[in-house]
Amino acid sequence: MGDQFDEVEERTVSGKRLGMYVYILPNLMTIANLFCGFYSIVSTFKGEFKTAALMIVIAAVFDLLDGRLARLTRAISKFGAELDSLCDLVSFGVAPAMLMYQWALNPFGRLGFMAAFLFAACGALRLARFNVQVGVVEKNYFQGLPIPMAAGIVASSYLAYDDLKWQASGSIILLCVTMMLAVVMVSNFRYRSFKDLDFKQRLPFRYLIVGLIVIFLVAIRHEVMLFVLFFSYALLGAVFGVLRLGKKQKNIPANAYAPADANEQDLQEETDN
Repeated sequence: MGDQFDEVEERTVSGKRLGMYVYILPNLMTIANLFCGFYSIVSTFKGEFKTAALMIVIAAVFDLLDGRLARLTRAISKFGAELDSLCDLVSFGVAPAMLMYQWALNPFGRLGFMAAFLFAACGALRLARFNVQVGVVEKNYFQGLPIPMAAGIVASSYLAYDDLKWQASGSIILLCVTMMLAVVMVSNFRYRSFKDLDFKQRLPFRYLIVGLIVIFLVAIRHEVMLFVLFFSYALLGAVFGVLRLGKKQKNIPANAYAPADANEQDLQEETDN
């Protein structure tokens, strides 16, 4: 195995050793995302659940920034897309699963353990499916709940329970929420991505009113209202999917997955997956 590695290292092109060049700024944002996810896991082990929840939220901010910076600076690459998926699995798959298990599901024993694992495993499947469907599925909708949103629901659920002083340990509601989030991540339910909204252009006045209402609701009691908003997004998508409401989704043939000529800009968009 070591000999094979050495052989790869010694490969040259036109007498020069192969080098690798990457875009620094967006990938540093991605690494910051990973750091927050790792910090969240360590905080969970220490019993510092509020810190763990906040680190997941901060990781989501870095996850949003890396894709935006990549598109803004034209620093888009397949390397960045793959790195983003790996970091997302830690920050939005493993970290929230560990938080939910240690905070609320531990009393359920093996059932709680498997529910937390199901969340992490479905998050990994969600990321993998997104990667092979890049450039194929329509951009205005996600297929299944985006993994950062699922992680945000877990983090905000802790903040809401802590603010309301509710008992979380052994909660049947949180057990069901964890399993529901896992299922909707790998479902075919359609979730609006809002990528068709161009905030750089003029929009109807009602959009400003809607934004003002959202800010007002969150500001009233942000610990609780963030959970309500995130969970409503997940729940409405599931209800619409079960009842088959809204625009019908087109069937995608399996051989259309991962087209060879997929646009690299689409690859980087998995920061929103």
